[in-house]
Amino acid sequence: MNIIFFTHPSFLNSTSMPRYANMLQKGMEDRGHQTEVWSPKPRCYQLPIKPLKKWFGYIDQYLIFPVEVKLKLQKTSKNTLFVFADQALGPWVPLVKNRKHIVHCHDFIAQKSALGEFSEAKTGFTGKYYQRFIRWGYKKGKNFISISKKTQKDLHRFLESKPNISEVIYNGLNQNFSPSIDRLALRNKLSKQLNINLKKGYVMHVGGNQFYKNREGVLELFEAWRSKFNLNLPLLMVGKIPTEKLVALKEKSLWTNDIHFVTQVEDLMLRELYQGASVFVFPSFYEGFGWPIAEAMASGCLVITTNEQPMNEVAGEAGFYIEKKDESTGDSWKEKGAMLLNKVVTLESGQKNEAVEKSIKQAKIFDPIAVLDRIEDVYKKI
Repeated sequence: MNIIFFTHPSFLNSTSMPRYANMLQKGMEDRGHQTEVWSPKPRCYQLPIKPLKKWFGYIDQYLIFPVEVKLKLQKTSKNTLFVFADQALGPWVPLVKNRKHIVHCHDFIAQKSALGEFSEAKTGFTGKYYQRFIRWGYKKGKNFISISKKTQKDLHRFLESKPNISEVIYNGLNQNFSPSIDRLALRNKLSKQLNINLKKGYVMHVGGNQFYKNREGVLELFEAWRSKFNLNLPLLMVGKIPTEKLVALKEKSLWTNDIHFVTQVEDLMLRELYQGASVFVFPSFYEGFGWPIAEAMASGCLVITTNEQPMNEVAGEAGFYIEKKDESTGDSWKEKGAMLLNKVVTLESGQKNEAVEKSIKQAKIFDPIAVLDRIEDVYKKI
């Protein structure tokens, strides 16, 4: 096949979507297909007028780039498959709507937020228009791959007509996550690197500051657990630099010295942190997939997450579940969460080994080679 991938422009400096697009491109090249990437160049964006950077970026993406695509299409074989690595690239879908194409869908959180469906997040006027523009575009598509049943459900809700193809293919792990051979030695190593005593283990969370990640809830749950049970394990909050509110919650905590924000973590250390953790806590409100759940399980780490799609899709029977935090759950959410956290941390050796084996087995669903094989099958079908 001849495959052309539409991807986000590099000047946006995102990480997860380019990584996903690279996985698709390399995977198809390894299977013998010819590939090419089409993406906007920073023509206006590179102009030295900082306040207008965002708007110049939009000019590059939605005024200049479509003209370039139309010119390229005149020289492109009719047998080419056009692949959109993200449904957020929707405004470009109409350019090839009458040619062979497919759209990869990740999550519709921004779309739903723009429609006022999340009380926790407000979208401004321009943001609402932008999301409507994206929706106008991907609705012109005919073939889709969603990374979870939840994402597929949201997609079908937004589409005006039934698609020709709509498949669910879970994400494939993009690093070699595996259990540690010597957890004690690893924890000693991490203790020295981070200057934190991790020798007895630790509770871990990975995520950004988006409202749906519920990082504040992680701190609440940890506080409740430490207050109720006499287990002296620290909490590592791995990810973005914390917000002022998160820092305030930490400083207010009775266990402030045991709460650590670990930022700018490279891939190797992230893998080792998963391997050394006693338990991984991921109480998200919403996700498109939930990468960290699969990463933790593949690393032999037990996972506590929200009993909602897609989190329970990813963790399957290997996960330990808490209810979604909302106004109706009140303090009972963190109290029940603390009980579950303590149960997981204090599992007897035999029970723990069995639970770890289930986690590793579940993570094999996200084997990258098998995932790419399934994606290739759908590409061929189109």
